[in-house]
Formats: sequence, C-alpha cells, structure tokens
Amino acid sequence: MLIKKGIIVTGSKGRAMATDIFFVATGEKKPVIIYAHGFNGFKDWGNFDLIARQFADVGFVFVKFNFSHNGTTLEQPEEFVDLEAYGNNNYTIQLDDLELIIDWAVDPEKEFEQEIDPENLYLLGHSLGGGLVILKAAEDRRVKKIVTWAAISECKTPWTNWTTERIGKWKKTGVEFTLNSRTKQELPLYYQLYENFQQNRERLDIQKAIASLKIPVLLCHGSKDEAVPVEKANDLKTWQPAAELFIVESDHVFGRKHPWISAELPEAMQDVVLRTIKFF
Repeated sequence: MLIKKGIIVTGSKGRAMATDIFFVATGEKKPVIIYAHGFNGFKDWGNFDLIARQFADVGFVFVKFNFSHNGTTLEQPEEFVDLEAYGNNNYTIQLDDLELIIDWAVDPEKEFEQEIDPENLYLLGHSLGGGLVILKAAEDRRVKKIVTWAAISECKTPWTNWTTERIGKWKKTGVEFTLNSRTKQELPLYYQLYENFQQNRERLDIQKAIASLKIPVLLCHGSKDEAVPVEKANDLKTWQPAAELFIVESDHVFGRKHPWISAELPEAMQDVVLRTIKFF
C-alpha cells in the first residue's frame, strides 16, 4: 500500500492544508473518497489511519486533510496551536477548502493521476464535516455519492443552544470561547463565524441541499449521540427520503477517542466503516 502523509495542498486564503493519501498502487484508476473531519477535529483524530487503510485495501483511493483554518499547523497537525486561524474559521472557508481538495484529487497533472478515477468521486464527512459534504455535493456535480457520520442538520455549530444574551455578548465583544473537552483549551470563535452564517444562509441550508440531491446518500448515526442527537439523522432522512439510514448503538464518535492506541477499531466504528465500504 502506498501511503503519503503531510502533502501540502493550498487552501483558502493561501493557507496550507496537510493532506494524506492512501491506495494500493495498481496503475488502474480507482474511485476516490475524500474525508472531511468535524468541528474540533483533524485528519488523524482517533488514529484515522486505521480507517483509511481499510478503504484502500478494498480498492479505493482515500484522501483526508486538515481544513486550512482548523487551528492545526503543518508542524503540529494534531494540536490546536494556531488560535488566530481557528477563530477566523467559518463555513464558506471550509466549503472552499473542500472544493480545493477535490480539484487537487482529480487534477490530471497530479502525481497520482493514473490511480484516480475522477468520474467516481465520493465524499465522507463526520459531524460538521457531514453537513459540509451534503452542501458541497449539492453545488458540485463531480460528487457522485456521499456518506455522513453523525452529521449536523444545520450550520449553527457551536452556538445551536446558546442564549440570545450570549450571542449578544458575542457580537459586542467580537469573540466567544468554546471549551475543547479533550484538551481543556478555551478556543476563540470570532463573531465573523455568526456573520458568515447569516450572510450565506441560502448556501448553508443543509435541508435544501440534501433535498436537492439526486445521488446516493448514506446517513450513519449513533443512537446514543449526545453531541448531535440521532433525531438530526431522522431529519436528514425526512428531507431526503431516498437516503439510506444506518443507526448503531453508540456515541458521536462511535466508541473512539483521541489518542487511539489500539490496532483495532471499536465494534460500532468498525460496523460503520464496513457499511460505508459496502455503500461506496
């Protein structure tokens, strides 16, 4: 298997995105899957290489990347050390990042061109990344199938349950903070995130986007998800009745954590991976 990690792809506002690619080199074109991580996530969260290898083993090219403004750096791809970038992240930046990764993956001049079939481009996203792949599929006809894992159903992360008073304070001060429960960091969110949502409501309408899709969709979700309740998956299914729904008895990350040192995935995560492979 060929694995190249830390490839630099230029993202939004010229910022570098650390990108990984996994495939078995055969010289024959294979479907390509691009994975979009979630809020407070990164491409290597929970030893994601274990998952990437499984897709490559069965004949896919698997690509994962760090969004340009997710707070990590090329030198520290698993740590939130660039808090200015983190604070300036927003939905349209991430959608643009995803488009740039797609452009890179299907570039006929790229190093791996002989291994990638640009006519079979699939997107996979977790949590916020799940919402993003729905939105991107609705605006990019190159996407032929999508799978979401614990996807959001509206672009209001992380202020979905904030009070009007807190949002008012956010506007007044220009910054609010979100606690990363894993690292215990208070991570800044500049008010531009809320403004970006308000200014791009139509583009960021997940309900409208998923309802418009004419491609195969698989929605995977944990029945015990506290971060994004399983009712959100039911909403997505209601808006797109043709979508397949796969529910497992698990949490938001399907039993994983970071760091994940085991060579085996939790049962729930493995079930979701196998169901995703079957669907793709």
